[in-house]
Amino acid sequence: MSNAFATLIGEAGDFATVIRAAQMIALTDATVLILGESGTGKELLARAIHQASRRQQASFVTINCAALPESLAESELFGHRKGAFTGADTHRQGRIQAAAGGTLFLDEIGELPLSIQAKLLRFLENGECQAIGKNTPDKVNVRVITATNRDLYAEMQAGHFRQDLYYRLNIVPLELPPLRQRKSDIKGLIQHFTQQFAQQHQRTAPSYSPATLSVLTQHEWAGNVRELRNLCERLVLFHAGQRLEPTHLPIEYHQATTPIKTSPLPFFNGFPDEGINLVEVEIMLIRQALTKTYGNCSQAARLLGLSRDTLLYRIKKYGIV
Repeated sequence: MSNAFATLIGEAGDFATVIRAAQMIALTDATVLILGESGTGKELLARAIHQASRRQQASFVTINCAALPESLAESELFGHRKGAFTGADTHRQGRIQAAAGGTLFLDEIGELPLSIQAKLLRFLENGECQAIGKNTPDKVNVRVITATNRDLYAEMQAGHFRQDLYYRLNIVPLELPPLRQRKSDIKGLIQHFTQQFAQQHQRTAPSYSPATLSVLTQHEWAGNVRELRNLCERLVLFHAGQRLEPTHLPIEYHQATTPIKTSPLPFFNGFPDEGINLVEVEIMLIRQALTKTYGNCSQAARLLGLSRDTLLYRIKKYGIV
């Protein structure tokens, strides 16, 4: 893998396929549309494509279209001349001109106002960039990469996104899978981010027990890689050098795991004629206690009248997760 893509960690099938495709098109000037949920690494992929391209020595300019007020969007993108409108006291270079020779990354392209989409299409078609208040356009050589967490096709069908612009942007679509579809990559990502933040904050990296890794692997990761990265930094800061058990994790990581069956014990309403299995009863009680305390072993042990060490031994003995 090219060094430009080294920060994109993972070998899960769909993710690896996207990275291989990105490496293939990096050396071209093709327009790229990166799709994926928030937190999947769309800007990271865009930067990697730029760094692996022939434009790597030029600027990589980022615009968050969602943060552009409609009244200022045209000026931000294309620039303006002095006196073009009230408050335009000086000439201003637009972001497109600032990216000349390099790469322009339009993040959250689905949020770009319709009034600006026609001008962006014109620029994509012929490279012409006309500042507000200027009579003639300039030719600007820029590679464009866009990204969105929206369904652009649905937005187009609903009339919220120009059809011609959609098809102009959708030349090379790359869709990053959510982290919940990359379960096999989670352990490697945890190790990478833990080491990274341990070095950054000059702390001893914590280690993760198998039970903890199991909980994290089962988590749904609504915030994707960004959520995982933030959790690793938090654990490094508060639990440096420790062996992390599930009890060290924030409560939402216990609530998000697969619900444990907690059906009432049959003998509470009279001992069954067919008898009971004491091991199954013990396992059920332990699981109910852990569920009630959101995985806090110390509190669960108190509910069961056990020491914490005894409870941990029985959790390990019965393979309770």
